[in-house]
Amino acid sequence: MRIDVLTLFPEMFEGVFGASILGKAKAKGIVSLEAVNFRDYANNKHNTVDDYPYGGGGGMVLKPDPVFAAVEDLQNEADSKPRVILMCPQGETFTQQKAEELSKEKHLVLICGHYEGYDERIREHLVTDELSIGDYVLTGGEIPAMTVIDSVVRLLPGVLGNETSAITDSYSTGLLEHPHYTRPPEFRGWSVPDILVSGHHANIEAWRREQSLLRTLERRPDLLQTAELTAKEKKWLASLPKQSKTEQQ
Repeated sequence: MRIDVLTLFPEMFEGVFGASILGKAKAKGIVSLEAVNFRDYANNKHNTVDDYPYGGGGGMVLKPDPVFAAVEDLQNEADSKPRVILMCPQGETFTQQKAEELSKEKHLVLICGHYEGYDERIREHLVTDELSIGDYVLTGGEIPAMTVIDSVVRLLPGVLGNETSAITDSYSTGLLEHPHYTRPPEFRGWSVPDILVSGHHANIEAWRREQSLLRTLERRPDLLQTAELTAKEKKWLASLPKQSKTEQQ
């Protein structure tokens, strides 16, 4: 996969692209990660990429010409038609399902805005997707873009050491993930559940599924509306009294 980010602050991505899972994926050649300063595509002597909004008002608006030129240059360079994603608070809320969809693409271009907003022609005639990572305000699209890239790249084959990790993560199954434990078996009087050290894999998987359902019911019951549940699981959940997870266990 190739991922290009259009940003006015490419230095923000140096550490992110070179460390942890993203750095390893890049070193293995699984993904190409580049931050491109679209100011380099400005067509005026001052290299300005923003201007005052028509009709008046506060703030500055990103001009369409440098953004279009940058995307078209990347498209020609890669000889591909990329998925062009606008990081925008008005966009579709980013989800695990969207990450899985994007992980199947060959080329992504993410556009990070600053200032008051984008010229509407960028939104109407250039991008294929608009994404938001939540209902809050940030100074720019860089951190949201990092979030999307990290979520997408970890799904690519060969990136994670354990290929089942991404499959069982929270939201990947439509439910929140079950609790995890590791050594020591007892810590400050708190013990690991006996089932996890029983060696009975079928019982362990059944316990994990049950815990995943309980955790989702307690913390994100809205997810149960669209999760793939068996008739038996639906009946079991409906029979549970309204009480805390501790009481349920």
